[in-house]
Amino acid sequence: MSAPSSTAHVRATVADGVGHVTLDRPAAINALSYEMVRELTAVFDAWREDGEVGLVVLDGAGDRGFCAGGDIRELWGYATNGGHADAQAFFRTEYRLDAAIARYPKPVVAIMDGITMGGGIGLSGHAAIRVVTERSRLAMPETRIGFTPDVGGTWLLAKAPGEIGTHLALTSGTMDAADALYAGFADSYVPSESLPHLLQALAERADPGSPAEIVMLFDETPPGPSKLALARDWIDACYSASTVGEILTRLRGHGHPDASAAAEVIETLSPTALAVTLESVRRARTLPSLEAALEQEFRAVSWFLGQHDLHEGIRAQVIDKDRDPTWNPPELRDLPLDLGARVLDDASAGAVFAPPVE
Repeated sequence: MSAPSSTAHVRATVADGVGHVTLDRPAAINALSYEMVRELTAVFDAWREDGEVGLVVLDGAGDRGFCAGGDIRELWGYATNGGHADAQAFFRTEYRLDAAIARYPKPVVAIMDGITMGGGIGLSGHAAIRVVTERSRLAMPETRIGFTPDVGGTWLLAKAPGEIGTHLALTSGTMDAADALYAGFADSYVPSESLPHLLQALAERADPGSPAEIVMLFDETPPGPSKLALARDWIDACYSASTVGEILTRLRGHGHPDASAAAEVIETLSPTALAVTLESVRRARTLPSLEAALEQEFRAVSWFLGQHDLHEGIRAQVIDKDRDPTWNPPELRDLPLDLGARVLDDASAGAVFAPPVE
């Protein structure tokens, strides 16, 4: 029989054929440290061939969220103390875990209750069965810190309807449950009060191969429509432009108040991060697999580790919390026109997977 295991911030148990792994760092909204990523990798590796595990449930401790993302303070430490190689090792390990969850031979039920952002999307967004609740708040918020979406986020954003993914990527926009379902980041809506009953039903299932059907028994319609669905007209019209500058021009001139509000948000963010992010999401639309998107993201994040804007963004948002970053360069017009292509085509960082995905 598989023995329960736990570490400082990851709890893993097996009972009734269900492997239940919980991110257990509630004070930090279960933010992912390098150690947690390694621990999660070990759990998923151990359960891959374990005959007593028929399915896996992945959730987070506490009532604030599943996972607020990667541990930004840890990344700050790497970035400011010459730990470029350590940061790359973190990202490689994390991306391999995300891909492993996507390809896992047993159903993975990810419960995105509460805040689920960045690295949390990487763990849950590629799972076989993705559950949101009325408390769910999903985002890829990397442009807020002068960074770019990763953990396969560009793969999900690229597959969202119309230009929804571009809008979310550039603005670091947040989705509620209805938005997450519409954008393709989630599969089912289950009220948080029903989650204990869902877990019980998964443990008592008569057919070990039908967890998706069990989740559907608890699936409900989210309260209210998707705001993103209602905004498709102006989002598609504005974000289909070829550059960030042209997108901003369309947003300012559209006339819809939400378009103007989006322009105001984008204008506060790192021009460098915006340019690379737009190129990354657009290219992800043509890539053949999640792994290929992760390789492209790895090239981007490796480049960002040495850039001023990532250091400054983390300082302003997380370290000093003055919310007043000074971007360099400060204007889109100061960037090389081919910056995004230059960053994404640079293979000097090496690969995540071996051999690299073509």
